[in-house]
Amino acid sequence: MPANMALLTLPPLSLYIHIPWCVQKCPYCDFNSHQAEQKNNTLNELDYVETLKNDLQLESQFTYGRKLSSIFFGGGTPSIFSAHSIAAILDHAKKIIGFEDDIEITLEANPGTFEQEKFAGFYAAGVNRLSIGVQSFNEKHLQTLGRIHNSDEAKRAISIAKKAGFSNINIDIMHGLPQQSVDDAMKDLQQAIDCSPQHISWYQLTIEANTAFYRQPPTLPNDDILADIQERGSLLLTDNGFAQYEISAFSKNNQRSLHNLNYWQFGDYLGVGAGAHGKITDISNGRIIRRQKTRLPDHYLKNAKAPKTKQHTVATHELNIEFMMNALRLIEGVPSDFFEKRTGLALAEIQDSLTELQQQQLLAEASTHIKTTPLGQRFLNVVLEKLSAEEKINVDGLQTGKQ
Repeated sequence: MPANMALLTLPPLSLYIHIPWCVQKCPYCDFNSHQAEQKNNTLNELDYVETLKNDLQLESQFTYGRKLSSIFFGGGTPSIFSAHSIAAILDHAKKIIGFEDDIEITLEANPGTFEQEKFAGFYAAGVNRLSIGVQSFNEKHLQTLGRIHNSDEAKRAISIAKKAGFSNINIDIMHGLPQQSVDDAMKDLQQAIDCSPQHISWYQLTIEANTAFYRQPPTLPNDDILADIQERGSLLLTDNGFAQYEISAFSKNNQRSLHNLNYWQFGDYLGVGAGAHGKITDISNGRIIRRQKTRLPDHYLKNAKAPKTKQHTVATHELNIEFMMNALRLIEGVPSDFFEKRTGLALAEIQDSLTELQQQQLLAEASTHIKTTPLGQRFLNVVLEKLSAEEKINVDGLQTGKQ
């Protein structure tokens, strides 16, 4: 399946900014995050901001005339930085690249008192969507998860965010926690709903390599309990006006995460910061490029003028599954023509596989969209294996994600 340059079109462009420090590393977290020791000056906030600016200046060569449609500050804990630093980064991005009029700018925040004091400053800096990592309202489960806030602080943080001006708030909630019952999970979810956010990211805890939980695994609920949690939780969210649009994402009044939608629809994004990833459509050469920054903060800062970056072209035979692994996370799928426009591959090349999956009732028989049926969502790995040009694919972690 050779890529066809004539089929490719430039998709929307987003920006991911990685801030790799946390107050404390959580035992389940496998993200590129590092405990900050501000008293020993290892946070290096000012130096990091200047390095981000240089990094972004270099990445701006891949905009190809596009403005940014969304920005996402992830981590780590981005709210560990000052509002002044966040404003400086945004001002630089707007100056050298430019923003679409309806740009969505998300910042991940912890509910602790330290971060709450900054919410008004983040809003004034231009952040218009806050993603608050609550994870649980149960004190016992918060302690098990290594979280440094309590339930009251979480609720207060959401209230303070609203008073600061945020009208687009996401709450992260995990389920399938150690020793969590179905009722425990529903109480957590109901408390999140009662906080009246516009978006809830509700995802199952999975044990990832290179985490404290991997080295000393906790006892997790069995499959029957997990299935009951999933079924009852989905109904509870639906009954309270939250529509599921992705495996772990639920929104009210269609206030979806535009940034993550761009990922799932195989859009382009620049990545700046230690360990950040980017994906770019090089339309002049008919190829998709993946870029990744050096992972460790110290290494990133040592090359402040030009942070080290690895780059590779996605092989033609990998484009199909890369597209599908993202697109089929969406409940509504993606328009059929996105496949050709964003991979350069002819849809006709995989039509036999699509037809077979439709006959097996794993894909919907829709001429306008590529999407799974409810059965296909349950057996998404089977769908992906069929659509893969590879004998084996890695779909670990497909069921989890932060929004």
